[in-house]
Amino acid sequence: MSEPGAITVAIIEDQPHIRDGLRILIDSTPGYRCLGSFESMENALQPIARDLPDIALVDIGLPGMSGIDGIRLLKQTHPSLAVLMLTVYNDDKRIFDAICAGASGYLLKQTPPTRLMDSLKEVLEGGAPMSPEVARRVVALFREYRPTVQAAHDLTPHEIRLLKLLVEGFNYTTAATELGVSVNTIKFHMRSIYDKLQVHSKSQAVSKALRDHIIR
Repeated sequence: MSEPGAITVAIIEDQPHIRDGLRILIDSTPGYRCLGSFESMENALQPIARDLPDIALVDIGLPGMSGIDGIRLLKQTHPSLAVLMLTVYNDDKRIFDAICAGASGYLLKQTPPTRLMDSLKEVLEGGAPMSPEVARRVVALFREYRPTVQAAHDLTPHEIRLLKLLVEGFNYTTAATELGVSVNTIKFHMRSIYDKLQVHSKSQAVSKALRDHIIR
């Protein structure tokens, strides 16, 4: 019997031993339940549509449709679905493409089990968990970009700083602490950011910040 209110997860991973290990880890952790584990994105799409989980835990190097192409499709059809990448790839292009496609976090496969489970909860709380190696590459990537006048979208310096914190993995609560303001103030600024960027979620705002090179 699953716990009422448990965080539900779908696993999309082609390696059987990793897929089975993740399923056992999730189902044996109180407060979590695996809704299904799939070896390819093609096999996952219909079951996920029938029984939508809270989070999809997705590999990139899948047979057939790649994980990145798959999450673009998942986010188009299920905007509320949180997606957490779990992969061996830590190159700039795949990190960039995954976040732009709608991933809320990016972990490497050597992530310890306790950190992985914490990251699943963190995603649902508005965070963007990343492995340390990935976070360093993301920060370095942002430093290479300079926003153009057209891409600035009239964001204030405070809004740009808040957006940068969210991209770096802060959630609303930790961003409020970092900036010395209340969570309600963060929410107020996020509404302004959504309006200016013409987006409807944090992950879309982060994707647009990457795509339009808004963050220095």
